[in-house]
Amino acid sequence: MALLDRAIARVLPAVPKPVVRRLASSYIAGSTLEDAVPVVRRLNDEGKLATVDVLGEEITNAHAAHEIAQAYHRVLARIEGEKLNANISVKLTGFGLELDDALCRDNLAGVVEDARVRGNFVRIDMEDSSTTDATLRLYRELHAGGYTNIGVVLQARLRRTLADASGLENVRLCKGIYLEPEEIAYQDADEIRASFRATLRALLDQGSYVGIATHDEELIADALAQVRERGLSPDRYEFQMLLGVRASRGDELVRDGHRLRIYVPFGTHWYEYSVRRLQENPKIAGYVAVDTVRRLAGR
Repeated sequence: MALLDRAIARVLPAVPKPVVRRLASSYIAGSTLEDAVPVVRRLNDEGKLATVDVLGEEITNAHAAHEIAQAYHRVLARIEGEKLNANISVKLTGFGLELDDALCRDNLAGVVEDARVRGNFVRIDMEDSSTTDATLRLYRELHAGGYTNIGVVLQARLRRTLADASGLENVRLCKGIYLEPEEIAYQDADEIRASFRATLRALLDQGSYVGIATHDEELIADALAQVRERGLSPDRYEFQMLLGVRASRGDELVRDGHRLRIYVPFGTHWYEYSVRRLQENPKIAGYVAVDTVRRLAGR
């Protein structure tokens, strides 16, 4: 199956853009905020939470970074106005991290303050390893400055992650989709799973709120066991999944009384996001292909 996943991911750039759009339609909310709002509302009606992401990262000028920040302000206003059960997830390269640290911090702080006033929450995404130190530093600076409505992301793939977990209060834990050199990242799937399990245990032991972000059944089962072991109530953790991926498993988690948050990306950069993410994580490409075939078969 792994070979098939990689084969699917490799051929994506050769697939016509309209075909990729059709295949990605269940995994991207659309190009505009108007597309994303009904998706979030439907998820809420199904008993699920959402985190909204404006696609766009690694921008090349300050104006583009400002525009992405403004897009998030519009998202926060819409979430409040529509009374949606959703928060937002931001990428620091989209706010100008690779251009100017002060620019990025100002854009981030403005969005976090807006979210605080509206009683909402901002998740700072983790990108490739070149941004890890800066991401954790900005998170800690804002948190120390009184902003408790923020969280960060840790990637189990990185060898440093267990050490980075110390002292973090609100974390999304995922495997990580960025392919990194062996000296800083685990390459073997079982090693990545072992790192995920150990980091989750450390986070729960120190009382962190954890967004357990995985579609891996082994890790879901382990997380459920860890939650039961500690007798945690559903408000002390949540599961997280990508829009359209393993939706039936997500439904099961909700029926069993667990909080589930769905990652809802939208924006004009949907094509770049789709191809890059599927190539970086062939397993997700396999999930997409299998789910697509099942939907077509169902029709």
